[in-house]
Amino acid sequence: MTDQSKFPTGNRAFIVALGILASRVLGLVRWSIMARYFGSGAHADVLRAAFQAPNALQNLLGEGTMSAAFIPVYSKMLEEGRPEAAGRFAGSILGLLTAVVCTGVVIGIWLAHPICSILMRGFVGDAAEVAAGIREVDRLLLAVDMIRLAFPMAGILVLSSWALGVLNSHRRFLMPYFAPVLWNVTIISVLLGVGSHAGYFPGDIKGTMLPETLTRLLTAVFVGGIFGGLLQFVIQLPSVFLVIKGFRLSFSTQADGVRQSLAAVGPALAGRGVAQLSAYLDILLATLLIEGAVASIGYAQVLYILPISLFGLSVAAAELPELTRIGMSSLPQMAERIRSGLRQGLFLAIPTALGYIVLGYTIIGAIYRGGLFGVDDNWLAYIILAAYSFGLLATVSSRLLQNGFWAQGDTRTPARMAGVRAFIAIIVAIPAMFVLDQVPVFFIPGVEVSRLYFGAVGLAIGSTVAAWVEWWFLVRILKRRLGGALIPWRTVGKMTSLGVIALIPSSVLWVVAQNWSPIVIGVIVTSVFAGTYLILAKIRGYPELMDWIGRWR
Repeated sequence: MTDQSKFPTGNRAFIVALGILASRVLGLVRWSIMARYFGSGAHADVLRAAFQAPNALQNLLGEGTMSAAFIPVYSKMLEEGRPEAAGRFAGSILGLLTAVVCTGVVIGIWLAHPICSILMRGFVGDAAEVAAGIREVDRLLLAVDMIRLAFPMAGILVLSSWALGVLNSHRRFLMPYFAPVLWNVTIISVLLGVGSHAGYFPGDIKGTMLPETLTRLLTAVFVGGIFGGLLQFVIQLPSVFLVIKGFRLSFSTQADGVRQSLAAVGPALAGRGVAQLSAYLDILLATLLIEGAVASIGYAQVLYILPISLFGLSVAAAELPELTRIGMSSLPQMAERIRSGLRQGLFLAIPTALGYIVLGYTIIGAIYRGGLFGVDDNWLAYIILAAYSFGLLATVSSRLLQNGFWAQGDTRTPARMAGVRAFIAIIVAIPAMFVLDQVPVFFIPGVEVSRLYFGAVGLAIGSTVAAWVEWWFLVRILKRRLGGALIPWRTVGKMTSLGVIALIPSSVLWVVAQNWSPIVIGVIVTSVFAGTYLILAKIRGYPELMDWIGRWR
């Protein structure tokens, strides 16, 4: 097996980004197929809400908490030349994590109905409307059934994050970041198999489908998720047991490092918990809007999260072990590493944000348009994506800045800032969403009023404002601690100017090619924009581009 510990940090970041890219591309394929099957109707709302509801397990105990509490302790033991102690520590953490996960899954399945009644308050009235013949589907009961499948899936994915933490600490990034590919492939395969058996193919659906058929397809998604999660976890275990020493599964808190790790879990959970609470409030508020709002937010967030994962989390994941090793020994060196990481992440995040804002309609159309996903669905998802994208740079930067706190053993400050972000998001979103929920996507007097409204855009606006508030606080506090500037403003300005120039030929092409099919125009316009940006960056000699090219070679 290749010894990835010999790779420079940039190469490791590239491996992480490549693995996340493969997973995210397949994730886009998965959502593209699901959009064509479910559109923005009742089943699509349940799909998004049911995926999000059990995320407390995955988000609270998964990769974020592993990064804050497990990886720093485990990496330090390895750096000190104590692999046996590190193995015993990892075994205790896995045992405790398994116990907590199993308890959470059982509770989630048992309390599925009250959980849905609280988180999806807007679905509660569906039963009366079904009885009155106003709607065909009771979204609350359907969501309860799906969540009972989603909790085991989330639990398995949490255990997979433990394997990721071990392999990251050993500087082995290939397997843990490619393993999620199996999860997506399994869901896609099961969904297409059930759909084909029912006689429906994603791009050929016309009109509507029977609710019973859509329910079978929805069930297929979550059943595929359970089996895919198992594959994702199991395939990492051979690599884990190849590098780990002295491993023994236990539930003891006496092993060296366990109590230190558990002490860091509390603040990390607080930060993740606030973020999770914010996500739950988004679901609750979205269910109070017109049917289709929850689904539309989901379709936009898939694209919004993509650059955060690729250009923020990938660099952050590769940098965290190195920043942990630096610790407090050299604050100027830590500041420089953070600046370097920001330049790497923003080099591709900036044009992505500009592309989403200007060309987002064509991108949404290329990925989702077809089947039950129509023009009004396209417009609503695009406006939501554009609203989110104004906060994209703040979110990507914040993920990288949080490393600076975690590497110093401070998990409390990011947790407090996450709380501020959640508070600001709700304060801004509530009035905006209810005002915008009175505005239809399409309105032709005397002819047609769209069934979709812009209320969901209000939630995206709240998220964007809150992202910049969190970023401002993180920069201010970390700058004071490290004693130097962190944000490479001149580089950001140059990258932004380059992105605006690159938009010109692609925007002209979009206007000229209005009558082309959505997927053709989306692919061509996006490719022209990306190609122009990279060519201009090459001409200007951007070192960040040279770094990415070098990593690929």
